[in-house]
Amino acid sequence: MKKTPFVTLEKVKEITDQIPTPFHLYDEAGIRRNARALKAAFAWNKGFREYFAVKATPNPYILKILKEEGCGCDCASYTELLLAEAVGNTGHDAMFSSNVTPELDMRKAYEMGAYINLDDATHVEFLEKICNGKLPDTVCLRYNPGGSFSLGNTIMDMPRDAKYGMTEDQMAGAINRLMKLGVKHFGIHAFLASNTTANGYYPELASQLFRLAVRLRNATGCHFAFINLSGGVGVDYRPEQPGSNIALIGDGVRQKYEEILTPQGMDDIAIFTELGRFMLAPYGHLISTVLHQKHIYREYVGLDACAADLMRPAMYGAYHHITVLGKEDAILDHVYDVTGGLCENNDKFAIERSLPEIEIGDIVAIHDTGAHGHSMGYNYNGKLRSAEVLLKADGSFQLIRRAETPRDYFATFDCTEFKFDC
Repeated sequence: MKKTPFVTLEKVKEITDQIPTPFHLYDEAGIRRNARALKAAFAWNKGFREYFAVKATPNPYILKILKEEGCGCDCASYTELLLAEAVGNTGHDAMFSSNVTPELDMRKAYEMGAYINLDDATHVEFLEKICNGKLPDTVCLRYNPGGSFSLGNTIMDMPRDAKYGMTEDQMAGAINRLMKLGVKHFGIHAFLASNTTANGYYPELASQLFRLAVRLRNATGCHFAFINLSGGVGVDYRPEQPGSNIALIGDGVRQKYEEILTPQGMDDIAIFTELGRFMLAPYGHLISTVLHQKHIYREYVGLDACAADLMRPAMYGAYHHITVLGKEDAILDHVYDVTGGLCENNDKFAIERSLPEIEIGDIVAIHDTGAHGHSMGYNYNGKLRSAEVLLKADGSFQLIRRAETPRDYFATFDCTEFKFDC
């Protein structure tokens, strides 16, 4: 299937008249359509809620759009909690899922009234200390089943190697202790596979968590208010890759719910999700200009963006599709390595990629950077993090994060001994 950018060369030139490349560009209309499709897929569950994984795209303008579409915030740190608070997602509009948690972070989550998801059984005492014995009415526990997580004959991930979550016995013990401390309702959370477009993943995960909820209810007598399926639903980074069918996924979870929970009288349980990549990745492009060409043992084109703007290809060997804007229908009769300017040989957005003939000054859109793109940026080589721009639903655009400057880079030096000519 052909990947088509959500923006034209003409619109990008309009933007670059005011905002130089590189920048991450987000598609408001696409984000809203996708959020509504997710909500429709789980409309059968009265309490359904998406808690957007803030780590994927931590920008308040994006969080505000999602809030308007009914989404809460999934936070993993103090700073992410501040972002959620800034857009009005406090109380049960925020979920706090952390591990190796600093006291400052846990205290902030408690003061905000966020749902707190405990990663370890020892965190019961930790939470009790933070709360001075006055625990929230509802507490969530993160589950790790160990072993491998399989879908059919395919092993999708290895929970036994993950640092997250508790065993079932630890969860039962934690629930009993928490009930004695006054907790009335519980949630279950688990994340057992990443970036899968297999439509059976969520239903299989749901099946395991629903059965776990029944066993824990029977063992402890506790009441479960929600089950959080977390993230893991992926996107089709490659043109030939099938995408996730969220309507089919939602219906698969419904079938498991009616098969397992309803007969047990547990059909008041709300379903939560914490999707980041699925919600945002396809609705972001990294827009960059070709600066150089190099002709040695391979053909190279060098961009004004680098791995500091999008580290996934360098870090994971991840594929991101590339469109040369204005040449969408041109023949792919050239083979290039597409690189950035870091002093690292893995700073490549594509290796031996078939593309149309590229000239200096061409503008490229690197696809599917709306999640885990800008947020994973860094300053190696003194590279400065790029701007973020919102392409609004009415066709206008807005700068929602300016590019860093050298002054920003030097601002954290705690001294007056040196002077930087910025």
